[in-house]
Amino acid sequence: MKKFLSVARQVSHEILIRRSRFIAHVIPAADEQEAENHFNRLQEKYSDATHNVFAWQVGLDKTMQRCSDDGEPSGTAGRPVLEVIKQNDLVNVLIVVTRYFGGVKLGAAGLVRAYSQSAREGIEKAGIVCKALHMEYAITVDYPLWGQIQREVESWGKITETDYQDKVTFNILIAEDKKVDFKNMMRNLTSDKMEIQELGLTFSQI
Repeated sequence: MKKFLSVARQVSHEILIRRSRFIAHVIPAADEQEAENHFNRLQEKYSDATHNVFAWQVGLDKTMQRCSDDGEPSGTAGRPVLEVIKQNDLVNVLIVVTRYFGGVKLGAAGLVRAYSQSAREGIEKAGIVCKALHMEYAITVDYPLWGQIQREVESWGKITETDYQDKVTFNILIAEDKKVDFKNMMRNLTSDKMEIQELGLTFSQI
């Protein structure tokens, strides 16, 4: 199973350093396009800020990285935020640190410390979780059959939704490397008396 660490939820966290406000926005992002969209939205929302520094790392191979100092001295803002992401071994995450200048210059070393602290505290507030690639299925069975198979089905993955109509339809997340075994198990368990549909791959917490 391909596993990776990422942040659990989207958060914003503000700290005050020598009268400057640093607001860390920590956001899960599945790919570069999603990260860029989130950044553009925040840049527009905080267009009155002195700086909107960002860094992201996406992709399980950790090769897709970007960062920007957004007008701060080179290497004092975006790179320190990216280093905090890498130190925590995180992927599929965007961090934007919005700064409102408070009138006191921090110097190069002070900026590195401030942006690093903002990113670290933002990650702590967001929480770190382990995620893996899962296939989501929608499966429909008759009511009597559902009562017989429910416990076994739940031992294979996380049921995310159950709909009780003329029949029972449930959505379940199965680890990507177990999907073939799961489908074979379901066919045997139900004597192939079911409807099964692949809804697509998704990254899910484990």
